[in-house]
Amino acid sequence: MAEFILKALVKAKGIDCQFYIESAAVSTEEIGSPIYPPAKRCLNQHGVWFDPDKRARQVTRADYDRFDRIICMDASNLRLIKRIIPEDPEGKIHLMMSYTGVGRDVADPWYTGDFETTFQDLLEGCEAMLLCR
Repeated sequence: MAEFILKALVKAKGIDCQFYIESAAVSTEEIGSPIYPPAKRCLNQHGVWFDPDKRARQVTRADYDRFDRIICMDASNLRLIKRIIPEDPEGKIHLMMSYTGVGRDVADPWYTGDFETTFQDLLEGCEAMLLCR
């Protein structure tokens, strides 16, 4: 959801040509899977376009060189990404909600089923991140 929320925000601001935005997982569990249906429904409810052909892929060490920022949704993701990318000399790896000034995780709908709260966390985090660029 974060990928498509951020893409919608930069497009609305007319700055989408300045960004390359892509999401990836820290585990292998969902590789090749499409966007989770409840996430699709939530994005649709908010009028956020998403690529119906999007498939999950895993973060790679090469992503560190490809991207200016690597944003993790929660502390667990941060721990797991450090196994894939053990060093962060350029300070690229951040928690999403750190941009909002609060030190908490994005609400995880996998456990709660509450995709709306997750959407709102992501929207807040993405908006705050764009202010910090």
